[in-house]
Amino acid sequence: PLFKDAVDFVRETAAEGGKVLFVGTKRQAAPSIMMAANESKQYYVNNRWLGGMLTNWKTVKKSIDRYKTIIETLDDEERRKEYSKKELARFNRLREKYKKSLHGIREMAQLPSAIFIIDVSKEQIAVSEGRRLGIPIIAVVDSNCNPDGVDFVVPGNDDAIRAIDLYCRLVADACIEGAR
Repeated sequence: PLFKDAVDFVRETAAEGGKVLFVGTKRQAAPSIMMAANESKQYYVNNRWLGGMLTNWKTVKKSIDRYKTIIETLDDEERRKEYSKKELARFNRLREKYKKSLHGIREMAQLPSAIFIIDVSKEQIAVSEGRRLGIPIIAVVDSNCNPDGVDFVVPGNDDAIRAIDLYCRLVADACIEGAR
């Protein structure tokens, strides 16, 4: 029943035009988070949560804009000719660095309407930033986690790959259904 309430909330949020940020940086969760977010056209963080990613949004937005500029430069053959090999190598390193932390949120123009988190104890910074900004948090909470600060607690296993896959798929389906 708690998961049903959480999924209903996600559906309503998507129906109102809101976006959900999927967060799961543990190794078991990263692929599921990315696939579910891409499938439902939402945002995701699956490598490392950068401190201040939401509370310091202006600075993060500048980094996203820089990342987009680097991608455009490296993809455009004419612009690439303007740079030396050394500069292009530096751009490639920067692109890989930014890709790890910003790829899932590169299209995020504003703060998300909700945050879906796998493993609250590992993503404590994301929970505290969401709380500070008043963003509703939906989270899978295992028996070894503290549910304080989570708006929609989903009791469940946050370690098993199949369980994580199920949670992500159902939340993604709710986003797709709400967006129709």
